[in-house]
Amino acid sequence: MTQLARVTGLSPFHLAHTFHQVMGLPPHAYLNQLRLEQAKQLLLAGHPIATVAYAVGCADQSHLTRQFKRIYGVTPGQVLYHCKNRQD
Repeated sequence: MTQLARVTGLSPFHLAHTFHQVMGLPPHAYLNQLRLEQAKQLLLAGHPIATVAYAVGCADQSHLTRQFKRIYGVTPGQVLYHCKNRQD
């Protein structure tokens, strides 16, 4: 964020404030939303949870599971389970 602020000529605070006004979310929440959407797509494609967690930048599988359940109301394991049952 600091580097982007420097490039744009804005202070980090002003850049974050403007981003929030335009996007409706603060930068960190927007980034988390993008990561979780990518995780959902990877899970629906049948990728293992640990691989997905690493691919989207989560520290570990439990971190992904907590964030995923908070946003989507289900765990990544439940998504994989339903995805596999649809294919059978």
